[in-house]
Amino acid sequence: MQPRIVVLDGYSLNPGDLSWDALRALGEVTVHDRTPPDQVAGRLQGAEVAFTNKTPIGAREFAALPALRYVGVLATGYNIVDVAAAKAHGVVVTNIPTYGTNSVAQHAFALILELCHRTAEHAAFSRSGDWSRHPDWSGYQGRLIELAGLTLGIIGFGRIGRRTAEIGAAFGMRVLAQDAIQTAPPASLPHFRWADLETLLRESDFVSLHCPLTPDTQGLINRERLGWMKPSAFLINTSRGPLIVDQDLADALNQGRIAGAGLDVLSAEPPPAGHPLLTARHCLVTPHMAWATFAARQRLMDLAVGNLRAFLEGHPENVVNP
Repeated sequence: MQPRIVVLDGYSLNPGDLSWDALRALGEVTVHDRTPPDQVAGRLQGAEVAFTNKTPIGAREFAALPALRYVGVLATGYNIVDVAAAKAHGVVVTNIPTYGTNSVAQHAFALILELCHRTAEHAAFSRSGDWSRHPDWSGYQGRLIELAGLTLGIIGFGRIGRRTAEIGAAFGMRVLAQDAIQTAPPASLPHFRWADLETLLRESDFVSLHCPLTPDTQGLINRERLGWMKPSAFLINTSRGPLIVDQDLADALNQGRIAGAGLDVLSAEPPPAGHPLLTARHCLVTPHMAWATFAARQRLMDLAVGNLRAFLEGHPENVVNP
């Protein structure tokens, strides 16, 4: 008999351009676009399998769901599931450890290039008719930045950090990296060296965050460390919002202590009205979308189905609560 499978919040993964058919081949599937927290237990009653992206499943839910055997997290981070409670109730929890390496690194450079060339601003300049009225043939506004020869600092040198560094090297940038685990850098990084955090922040023209959120990294970028950066430097974050103290960064931007920032994540998502970084000077904020290319979402879907298939066949993979 095939299991009953419930997807609690499928919309972010699949707003309609992917197929759930591979999952349906494994059981009886119900997909909810979103699930309010107070409806989680009700929607999972009688289900053996649950999938969640950002909908929490805690100890109370596990206690109320005796049929539940498996939770698949549709993401890499799995802090929305109480994994200890899951284990206590005999529920296996899995995640997707890698699916968006290229997409997230690409988005980091989308932010970097926008800060360098301000393409949206210049496209608006042309569309508005300002270029047509301009006295010169070239209507560039302000200082534009060439990346070749500049220094890219990577904090967190895992898969995404390394891919971001490789892209930077292709632009002719020097690369500094800081990571708790220092292994051999890729051969594709001819101008690379390890650095401690202070040296990296002081010497880099662009600082890109790619480290996990832990008690040690929460608030990593604060007022003091922003003060180590060059006034001409830019900060990029496509990792986790709480790595940065929001108000400290907003103050540094508004006071011109650093040149700009490109952020795909904030400490609260979606951000509350009045969040200081939404209106900070020279700050680009995108809505946590770096992971969401079609290719990355298809890869995530395939891996999630593969995780469940492996569990049903008796050899679970990517288990986070062994």
